[in-house]
Amino acid sequence: MSIKIEALKSRKLIGQVFLERGLIDEEELRTALNVQAESREKLGKLLVDLGYVSERDCLAVVSEHLRIPTVGAADYPTVPVLENVLTYRFMKQCKFVPIALEAGVLKLAMTDPLDYATIESVRQATGHQVQALLGAESEIMDVLERLYGSAASSMGRIIEGMDDGNLGTLSDEIEDVEQLKDLASEAPVIRLVNLLMSKAVESRASDIHIEPFEKDLKVRYRIDGILHDVESPPKKLKAAVISRVKIMAKLNIAERRLPQDGRIKLKVLGKDIDLRVSTLPTMYGESVVMRILDKSNTALYDIRRLGFPEDSLREFTSLIKRPHGIILVTGPTGSGKTTTLYSALDTINLPDKKIITIEDPIEYQMDGINQIQVHSQIGLTFAAGLRHIVRQDPDVIMVGEIRDLETAEIAIRAALTGHLVFSTLHTNDASSAITRLVDMGAEDYLIASSLLGVLAQRLVRVICPHCKEEVFPVPEMLDEIGFRRGNGRRDPDRFFEGRGCERCSNTGYIGRIGIYELMLMSDDLRKLTIGKADSNQIRKKAFESGMRSLRDDGWLKVRQGITSIAEVLRVTQDV
Repeated sequence: MSIKIEALKSRKLIGQVFLERGLIDEEELRTALNVQAESREKLGKLLVDLGYVSERDCLAVVSEHLRIPTVGAADYPTVPVLENVLTYRFMKQCKFVPIALEAGVLKLAMTDPLDYATIESVRQATGHQVQALLGAESEIMDVLERLYGSAASSMGRIIEGMDDGNLGTLSDEIEDVEQLKDLASEAPVIRLVNLLMSKAVESRASDIHIEPFEKDLKVRYRIDGILHDVESPPKKLKAAVISRVKIMAKLNIAERRLPQDGRIKLKVLGKDIDLRVSTLPTMYGESVVMRILDKSNTALYDIRRLGFPEDSLREFTSLIKRPHGIILVTGPTGSGKTTTLYSALDTINLPDKKIITIEDPIEYQMDGINQIQVHSQIGLTFAAGLRHIVRQDPDVIMVGEIRDLETAEIAIRAALTGHLVFSTLHTNDASSAITRLVDMGAEDYLIASSLLGVLAQRLVRVICPHCKEEVFPVPEMLDEIGFRRGNGRRDPDRFFEGRGCERCSNTGYIGRIGIYELMLMSDDLRKLTIGKADSNQIRKKAFESGMRSLRDDGWLKVRQGITSIAEVLRVTQDV
């Protein structure tokens, strides 16, 4: 009886730790304790299985609670520490793996470092003293399979556990809504979807794509702007996985004929993550895309870290501090326009300024700024919202995108009546923004009077610092880049690429940085605008005034060793 009482106290205590850290709420704790009363599983594992906390967060709490150090991914060996001493079946059943043998002490990564029976068995079998460390179950089992077993993955083990019961006989097409809800609430499905999300965050992915096809269900992550195939669930789990995502996003799982949009808020690896969910009906089922928004990454909006060259940063910072006028940011989808706008707003977000934005959607919440979500279904469009915003006495207005003449005219009118207006356009370069506004029907003289400048941008991948190596381009490419050869007074330019390593998932790149083309309006450009000049004439005059093209800014970053020649060629066009 006393053992049970002590266990209950311990269980309550560690539950309180999860509560105090804000990882779970009281209702979630009660649910987990009720499940534990029936399953006799450890509380931490149940919280992970139920999808309330990430495995890494659970590990940190248990480590602090037991005062036992944790094992990180880098601590696991690449080759077996002991061979033909401990059986694979024994290690798998007791959930541990040897990670080091130092000075006669065998270190074990264990899911339960208080399992003294297992520790004593290992000591007797090996003849070594044993030090137990706390490890994540998924990592231990992955390493165990890789070093001693058949190399089954975390997803493989979850799917293997679905062979029994309802999940073992699934069809990929299920019509009954109640059955879908039940399946989506099964612990293996919850673990599977949580695994897809946590792996995406660990991989620095910006988007998760779940795509049904005739013969399989494909999952892909967009990492640094490039889509990568990852391990995917079998096709028979399509309905369960997609229904689980829709339930998390509070979408209607019975509606599979129309597109739906929703949001998921959760903690992954200690970070507050927003997932913007979009579903789209396709021939073989619903395609789901989840945009990952990391709310904890406040450094994202530091304008000094976006990649502006020093001269362009000075000019752009000066531009955004002007009292009135329009500033446009242009580029294709996914080129970082919203991040640049948020960084600009964050820079000028002071107590003496009222800032209002209208966006579709609101990607990040910013303190001190009034943000409005577009709702076209009820008539709250960019134009309608902007018309009311100007009556709210703002100093600065940000319009997510100028899509039509009405929005353009109201934005121009707001700029001419003393407001600073930020917005975006989808054009390939800075000079095309003027002709795009004219094509929409905006008056050229109003554009010339209100426009302060246009910033065109792209994102290039940054070379991985862990596998960076020098390369030597062909002479023709060196001439195009503007290669500086050393002449005794300065060092020559050097060029680099990433070889590919585990840190960068063998891509050779980690992260992205912007390349920019900043066109400041001058008297000459205003004359050309009023004269209805085409974009080529405007672009030529902008170059004469000192504008640096997107490709030239890319070459600057190549010469600085930040990115590669191939990456600049990939995202820019020769003009």
